[in-house]
Amino acid sequence: MVTVAQPLSVPSVPRAARVRRLGPNWYACVMGTAILGSAGVALPAHEEGLRDVFDGAWALSLILLVALLAARALHWTHHRDQARADLLDPAMAPFYGCLSMALLSVGGGALTAGRDLLGTGTAVALDTALFTAGTAVGLTAAVAVPYLMAVRHRVQPAQATPVWLLPLVAPMVSAALGPLLVPYLPPGRPRETLLLACFALFGLSLCATLLMLPLVFARLVTSGPLPLALTPTLFLVLGPLGQSTTAVDRIADAAPGVVPAPYDRGLGVFAVLYGVPVMGFALLWLALATAHVVRARRQGMGFAMTWWAFTFPVGTCVTGAAVLARRTGLAVYDGLAVGLYAVLAVAWSAAATGTVRGLLSGELLAAPRPAPAAPRPGTGRTRSGAGR
Repeated sequence: MVTVAQPLSVPSVPRAARVRRLGPNWYACVMGTAILGSAGVALPAHEEGLRDVFDGAWALSLILLVALLAARALHWTHHRDQARADLLDPAMAPFYGCLSMALLSVGGGALTAGRDLLGTGTAVALDTALFTAGTAVGLTAAVAVPYLMAVRHRVQPAQATPVWLLPLVAPMVSAALGPLLVPYLPPGRPRETLLLACFALFGLSLCATLLMLPLVFARLVTSGPLPLALTPTLFLVLGPLGQSTTAVDRIADAAPGVVPAPYDRGLGVFAVLYGVPVMGFALLWLALATAHVVRARRQGMGFAMTWWAFTFPVGTCVTGAAVLARRTGLAVYDGLAVGLYAVLAVAWSAAATGTVRGLLSGELLAAPRPAPAAPRPGTGRTRSGAGR
């Protein structure tokens, strides 16, 4: 009697199990895609056809945000143990600042790159909702993450990385995007309150960054280069630099008729006096970070989700250079903005391609592989023993 072998049934992986390793660092995909659209719109000059590309990039970021919010809700519902472990992990907890910046960047992009798609009324409503939620999350992360680092994480100076800056930069994103909503508020106190609140967020984030950045730089020069997978995070330092330059300019733009004279004119002067030297330091750090990345690449640095650090921080420098070009009238800043945007486009393509490949192969959401077992101690005979 011949029996026919039945095909083995492979158990399907529950949908909830697929998101167990989906950490808050995935919101960097949303940030990097949103800035691709909003930074493109900020360029001093671009072809009319490119506007559709910028609008499409923002629309993609909105889709990614909705998808990730749903997936992260599933993560917290079915994998609370892993979610708590992320909060208690000093390498993962700072990425909770990315949630805030993802909400803010998509909301701000609604008024810059997404207005043609949504209409002004819908864009304002969407930005208002996302700005409010993103700012609340950002302020919470700016307090909670450093608190956890102090009382639970027990980190050492040699563990400092630019990732520590993420929860502290989130309020700066609010400071840069909040002024876009000022003209849509009732005249008088509401507008002045929001504008000065954005200026306070600028100061909050700037001071916190100035406290943290020396730790990162000291670790870099005293303990050597970062591990290969973390080397791209050096680009995160560009975030507070470019974003703060953009923030002071937009605050100054919204100031006339909102804050009394001479403070409105003073903010315009401050935007130049602050932005020019800070963008100079951003270019210095860009060169330093690039040198480290080239070294790491030669040593075998492969793709990791940290590659998204090449996108959003560079995009903030694009907007920073663009506002300086408009405020100073210098063509050199126009060229800088266009050149940096070209870098942003290439970086986004590389990060997006690597992410799609990692998702299709399952590597990015797979559980960490266990370390290989040590070989058993052998009792083989030596040549001299064989002749006994």
